[in-house]
Amino acid sequence: MSRMFKPFVFLIAAIYFLVDAVFFTLFKPVFRRLANCWVFKRVRAWIESLRPYPALALFLVPVILLEPVKPLAAYLTATGHIGRGFALLIVGELLKLLLIEWLFCVNRDKLMSIPAFAWCHDRFCQGQDWVASLPAWQLVRGWSFNAKCAVQRHALEFKAAQKRKLLSWPS
Repeated sequence: MSRMFKPFVFLIAAIYFLVDAVFFTLFKPVFRRLANCWVFKRVRAWIESLRPYPALALFLVPVILLEPVKPLAAYLTATGHIGRGFALLIVGELLKLLLIEWLFCVNRDKLMSIPAFAWCHDRFCQGQDWVASLPAWQLVRGWSFNAKCAVQRHALEFKAAQKRKLLSWPS
């Protein structure tokens, strides 16, 4: 029986980590800008004063609180609340990744001083490298880059057209 469920569990885990990787890749620049907001500066000073194990406990809080968002979003989607399910998934994932990324950046040295955390982080980085080496991932990254360039080109063309329109407007 366990052999039968093993591929299914692997598929669910792969999708789970892929969703995290995609969200993280797409919104990393936004996370960096938000981390520099004035609200986070006061909290940052307090977090930096923590010792390694309290910093680890704080790092785990967003994971524990926001990880159940995925199954809840799947439930909402499956019961016909597709918009609410996707909105919950997107907001929950963005909030979780923002907090985790920020807490990791603030406490990286302290967290890496914990041997078990350093070992898990190393395995996580190896997994990210493996995913990044997949041809499908590279293809999607290429499409993403092409789409970004096309949007930038159209935005520049639109701005130029608007500028020409304003300059040719009769006074």
